[in-house]
Amino acid sequence: MPDVTKTVAAAGDVVDTPSVAENSTSAQKPEKARSLWGDAWSDLRRNPYFIVSAGLIVVLLTITAFPGLFTSASPTAGDLGHHYIGKPELGSIGSEGWLGYDIQGRSVYARLIYGTRASIIVGVAVTLIVTVVGGIMGMIAGYFGGITDAILSRITDIFFGIPFMLGAMVILQAFTDRTIWVVVFALAFLGWTQITRVMRGAVITVKQADYVHAAKALGAGTTRILFRHILPNAMAPVIVVATIALGGYISAEATLSYLGLGLASPTVSWGVDISAGVQAIRTSQHILLYPSIMVSITVLAFIMLGEAVRNALDPKLR
Repeated sequence: MPDVTKTVAAAGDVVDTPSVAENSTSAQKPEKARSLWGDAWSDLRRNPYFIVSAGLIVVLLTITAFPGLFTSASPTAGDLGHHYIGKPELGSIGSEGWLGYDIQGRSVYARLIYGTRASIIVGVAVTLIVTVVGGIMGMIAGYFGGITDAILSRITDIFFGIPFMLGAMVILQAFTDRTIWVVVFALAFLGWTQITRVMRGAVITVKQADYVHAAKALGAGTTRILFRHILPNAMAPVIVVATIALGGYISAEATLSYLGLGLASPTVSWGVDISAGVQAIRTSQHILLYPSIMVSITVLAFIMLGEAVRNALDPKLR
């Protein structure tokens, strides 16, 4: 029973109040410790780069999922009555002719909106594939070591030695119908090496931890150790690299489409529009300018997000 002292009120009543010892005990309750991810989220919410980049990415994802909310114009319907040399109707925000028309009389604004889908799908799909494939290979190589590590590391070195863009161009040249998923395959086929190296290094570090040795001593299986103890603690650097690389894949898709080796009409893509805009660069710079700006903004948003996540997850940078 807690110790109490009796105090006489002004009206003569007796009131029980807790003693000083009990008050000091209740005031010294320990705070709940936060995890690495909890600390990272707390830092991210105060980081202006994260807020800006996350806001841009949310807008881009919304455009990708619901392009009809932003324009009612068709991105493929051309009308030669809309001359591409004419000035954009900058005063009519959101209209079909807001950003002008291209050489075939198609709305540049509508093509910007619908072109977001191709770029975001390519970037996200390639990032997911290389993260899963590269993460699994890196985890196996780093955990088992020995001959397994040697074989997987040499395979990784072989693919790492292939120039990324040149290799993607050679692969795409073998396909006559270059759809979105063909481009995703070409980029993912060569893009998993960096994730593998990062995951391998992280797993080699994490597997030396005491909690991993304790799990082995208690008889935990290899699968449980890998996915319950090692993977959650080795994912931080992989997430950072994957987020930054996503912007690079979007840029790579635009570059390949510009060179005529990526997506092609009738697929609506920023790279396709940049390639078409070069033909009218002397008279109608807006055809080339706006899709180029969209590519730059999208790549910058994912790079800023990756940098913000890296700063939040790396204790040395706090």
